[in-house]
Amino acid sequence: MSDNLHNMFYGASPYIHQRAKELRKTETRAEKILWSFLSNNKLEVKFRRQHPVSQFIVDFYCHKIKLVIEVDGEIHLKKEKRDKDQMRTEHLQNFNLHFEMKR
Repeated sequence: MSDNLHNMFYGASPYIHQRAKELRKTETRAEKILWSFLSNNKLEVKFRRQHPVSQFIVDFYCHKIKLVIEVDGEIHLKKEKRDKDQMRTEHLQNFNLHFEMKR
């Protein structure tokens, strides 16, 4: 794996890669709609969906501009999930990634 490709995963384990692959098969309606706008370089940058980053899987990721997009459903409104989301965001921001979160 090239250094640039390896770096875009930020040390994600083989398990996280396998889980991301599984998640790509079960996208939500919101993810499907957003992917229709992000896929195939329509915005002149490449996005990846259900992308492994460290110990997490983000909904959409563009390595060139280090942008993570998360499309979260109602479950993310629960306090315990919000707390986990906040921890994940803080962890990933240590990699200088930028976030856009939609609920």
